[in-house]
Amino acid sequence: MIGVIADDITGSNDIGVMFGKSGYIVDIYSYDFATVNHMSQQKPDVLVFDTDSRLDDERTAYDKVFKATKDIQKAGAVQFINKTCSVFRGNIGAEFDAMLDALGEEFAIVVLGFPKNGRQTLNSVHYVYGNKLEESQFKDDPIHPMNESDLVSILQSQTKRKVGAIHHKIIRQGSNIIKDEILRMKLEEKVQYVILDVSNQQDLFEIALAVHEEKVICGSSALAEEIPKVQKKQKLRKSTLSLPDFGGKKGIFCAAGSLMPQTNDQIEYMKKSENIVIELDTLALIRNNDQKNMINPLVEQIVTNINNGKHVILHSSNTKEKVKATKEEGAKRGWRNTEISRYISETIANITANVIGQTEQYRFVIAGGDTSATVCKALQIRGMRVWEEIQPGLPSCLSHTEPPYLFVLKSGSFGSPDFIDQAFDHLTKQARKEEMK
Repeated sequence: MIGVIADDITGSNDIGVMFGKSGYIVDIYSYDFATVNHMSQQKPDVLVFDTDSRLDDERTAYDKVFKATKDIQKAGAVQFINKTCSVFRGNIGAEFDAMLDALGEEFAIVVLGFPKNGRQTLNSVHYVYGNKLEESQFKDDPIHPMNESDLVSILQSQTKRKVGAIHHKIIRQGSNIIKDEILRMKLEEKVQYVILDVSNQQDLFEIALAVHEEKVICGSSALAEEIPKVQKKQKLRKSTLSLPDFGGKKGIFCAAGSLMPQTNDQIEYMKKSENIVIELDTLALIRNNDQKNMINPLVEQIVTNINNGKHVILHSSNTKEKVKATKEEGAKRGWRNTEISRYISETIANITANVIGQTEQYRFVIAGGDTSATVCKALQIRGMRVWEEIQPGLPSCLSHTEPPYLFVLKSGSFGSPDFIDQAFDHLTKQARKEEMK
C-alpha cells in the first residue's frame, strides 16, 4: 500500500485521483490521532491522510506529519509520499523532515512540476503558467506570499538537510541517466533532498521510471499520474460504496471561498448562465461581526432556489477593493489574515451545512482548500473515496458517511473557467446513471 500525507484536503483529492484513474482504490481521511480507529475495514491501494497543516505553525505541522507518518506505516504503507502545494506554500521543510524522521530515512525525491496545471521547473526555477513563481498570482497570496522562485533556495531555508537538484539537461536524457545521477548525488554529494526539473509530461514519465521504487517521494501530485504506469500492475478491485440519492429535481449548491484568479473566472462564467450567483459580503461580515443574522437570510434564499431546481453558487467577496477593505476591517479588530480567512471559511461552512440539511441534496461543490476542509468538518466527513476525475487533479469523491455525500472539492487555482458548470453536470449525470440501473 502507498501511504500519502497531504497538507490540505484539495491536495489530498488531487493526488488521490492521479492514482484512482489508473484503477487504484484510494481512501482519504482527515487526520487526527484517532483516525486509524475510524477507517474502513477494506484496505485501499492508496491511503491518504490529510493533516490540514498548511496554515499551522512550523512545530505543529511537524508534529502532525510525524505522527501521521507513523500511523500510516502501521496501517500497512510501504512507500510514502508527502503531498504538498504545487508552488511550495506552507511548512514545506518541516513536513518533509517530519516524514523522514518518522521513517528513520535520510533521502527523498522532490518533484513539484505539474505541466497539466501550468507548473514547470527549469534549472530549479519554478514557473506558473510561464511566469516565475515570484511574479505569478501567488506573489499576492494572503497567507503565504511567494517572493522567490528557486526551489532549492526555498527548501534549503526550511531544513538542515542538504538540498540538491537535477536539471533538465539530465532529465531529457532519460530514466537511466536520471537514476545514475540520483545515485551519484547520494554517494558523492551527500544530498538528502533532490529536486528534479519538469517541463512536460514526458519528463514526469522518465522520472517515474527512475524513482518509482524510492521509499519517500515529496512534492505535487503530478508524478502520481505516471507512477502507476511503471509499477507492477495492480489487481483491480471494484469499489463497494453506493451513491447518494439525487434529491429529485433539486438544484446543486456550490460554495467558493478561494480568491485565486481561476476561481474568480469560474464564478464570472457562472454569472453568464441561468444559475443563481450570490456574494457573501465579507466586509459586512467582519464589520458587523454578526454571523447568525447574515447566515439566515442567505440560507433561506439558497434553499428556496435549490428546491425550485436552480443551481446556486455562493462566493466570498473577491474584488481587490473588497478584499483589501475586509483585511483592514479585520486588522482593526486585531485579527491576522489567517484568522480572517478562517472566520470566512467557517461562515461558508455553516451556510453549506444548513443548506444541505434543509434541502437534503447530498451532492455539492466547494472551491478553495481552506473552505473545503472547514465544510468537511461541519458535515462530519472524516473519510472519503476518490470517485471520478472531472479535470486534471479535480475529482469527485464519495464520503464514508451515512447517508453518503457525492461532492467535488476544488483547489482554488485549478480548473478551466467552465469547471463549476462541468462539476454540476458530472454530479447530475452520476444521478442519471443510478436511475438507469
